[in-house]
Amino acid sequence: MRIVIAPDSFKGSLSAAEAAAAMAAGVRDVFGDTANIVQRPMADGGEGTLDVIASAWEVVPETMTTVDAIGRPIRARFGISTDGRRAIIEAAEANGLPHVSDVTLRPLRADTFGVGLIARKVLDRGATEILLCIGGSATTDGGTGLLTALGVRFLDAHGRNVAPGGEGLAAITSVDLSHLHARARLATWRIAVDVDNPLCGEQGAAATFGPQKGASPHDVGLLDAGLAHLAGILHDVVNAPVNAVADIQSLTGPGFGAAGGLPVCMVALLDAHMVQGSRLVVDAIGLAEAMAGATLVFTGEGSFDSQSLGGKVIDGVIAAASQDCPIIVIAGRVALSAAETRAAGVAGAFSIAPGPTDLARLVTTAAERVRETTAHVCGLLAARA
Repeated sequence: MRIVIAPDSFKGSLSAAEAAAAMAAGVRDVFGDTANIVQRPMADGGEGTLDVIASAWEVVPETMTTVDAIGRPIRARFGISTDGRRAIIEAAEANGLPHVSDVTLRPLRADTFGVGLIARKVLDRGATEILLCIGGSATTDGGTGLLTALGVRFLDAHGRNVAPGGEGLAAITSVDLSHLHARARLATWRIAVDVDNPLCGEQGAAATFGPQKGASPHDVGLLDAGLAHLAGILHDVVNAPVNAVADIQSLTGPGFGAAGGLPVCMVALLDAHMVQGSRLVVDAIGLAEAMAGATLVFTGEGSFDSQSLGGKVIDGVIAAASQDCPIIVIAGRVALSAAETRAAGVAGAFSIAPGPTDLARLVTTAAERVRETTAHVCGLLAARA
């Protein structure tokens, strides 16, 4: 009996690794040593993805000095495989909102330069495949800060560098690529995106995510106009030389609004590929291969709801599983009906809460409850066998 365990974290209660360990303990409570248990903690490309992939690569994340979203020195982690070819960057290690929570937010100034310093580091180390996870940002600069750290110059009408952050976007008239890091275009870049918002407009980066980054209605207007201008510059001036973007719509479509528009420069200038966050993790940790021949799969997260099926971890696990392999969800809260659960391709979903409650109230016993619930499910399955 081969049982694969691939949960997300239970936010505020258990990391993905802790949740997987608790599920594994529950399986062993019922099946003992007869079960071949394979643990593959998961993430969706946001918080925790660095740790999940570094663990799968059997490496310890390294730490370096970079800068936060407003230019202050900060220590940030990144992961690089033992052969040096693959690297993972969790952008929020540098430009994350928590790092600037001690000051008044500066939505027009905040930039991704610190993320670019990490990217420069892994390129210098020889990485040829870079996974960039971009959730949780404090920035709305279209990725200009990141590219600036890699040597690109965004210039105004007088040939001067524009101001950092979103406030400088509207002043860009040309882009100088002559000093771009020599390895930047040779690497394969994959960007983990967990939203489908476009770059601009009512559902765009500035309008949707700007307010949580401190943007006033006036700021939102400036940032939105700046991102639209940037997309036009990348099309008309740079003309997307490395991937032949056909028209401006290609740079403003679904997903480009993620992390303050960070993907737009990456796609136009470095031929980066946007991928669903959970699918990126599935590929990076070899989940589909691990699930081949599995008898049963356990997955889970804090809340199993409609969002779980829109690119989150459970959706990625479902996509990676073979059609004849039952998938069981263990969650803090189950908000989908039995019919919705089955329609999604999940054999069953079970809450660790004994009744209506806030998952945060179960923090001290979350692992125990995950273990007990998993064991309960295994007992049901054993009785039916």
